[in-house]
Amino acid sequence: MRNSSCPKCQGGMSEGFVLDVNQGGARTVSTWVEGAPDKGFWGLKLRGKPQFEIQTWRCGRCGFLENYAK
Repeated sequence: MRNSSCPKCQGGMSEGFVLDVNQGGARTVSTWVEGAPDKGFWGLKLRGKPQFEIQTWRCGRCGFLENYAK
């Protein structure tokens, strides 16, 4: 758990997530991947790279977003 006040304006922060939708229409949580993007013929190569779902906090006052990849 993080501090519940915004680092920009000290407003209240709410937990949430950023939604990703793939070509098949599946909905997933955005993911942080270690390293620079490695582009292949069929898209990005991810094999062996650590991946973490992104947890996002949003300020109800100013809209600032703060992301964490635990």
